[in-house]
Amino acid sequence: MKKILFIVGSLREGSVNWQLAREAEQMVGTRAEVTFLNYRDVPLMNQDIEFPESEAVARLRAAVKDADALWVFTPEYNFSYPGHVKNLFDWLSRPVKAGDFKTPTVINGKKVALSGAGGKMATAKCREKLTELLTFIKADVMEQQIGIVLNAEAWTEGRMILSDEQRQALKAQVEAFLKVL
Repeated sequence: MKKILFIVGSLREGSVNWQLAREAEQMVGTRAEVTFLNYRDVPLMNQDIEFPESEAVARLRAAVKDADALWVFTPEYNFSYPGHVKNLFDWLSRPVKAGDFKTPTVINGKKVALSGAGGKMATAKCREKLTELLTFIKADVMEQQIGIVLNAEAWTEGRMILSDEQRQALKAQVEAFLKVL
């Protein structure tokens, strides 16, 4: 069975992007194994602590290496992605062995889907910049992406309610992603 590693760009577990990821997980069902990456303890990227790698970075790399694909669900912070998401991908872009820039990194060639829930721009700038970053570090970013414009209840009650159209868009992304695995 194929393995998809979900990376949620919000550290708040009740966030709308966690809700979106859980919705996608339900749609994937038993057709793939879905796991969620816990990266809260990954230190800020710093070459002074790069080698030997920390336990948190080793777990991060092992989880990414073990997955057949990654799916990122992230909010947009100031027209971009959250700093902790950038930090995560900075670590994944670095060589696994000191000074070895010839061996591919663990994210090299990894299939990645992108989704996000947010304001009226539906995380468009975030997904645009994240696509640029992921392409630069040699991940294989899926063209089909979705951005969800949040309903009023998401802002007032923290409860995301997908419209039929949004649910269909997410389902279409799930189906397209499963086909390329």
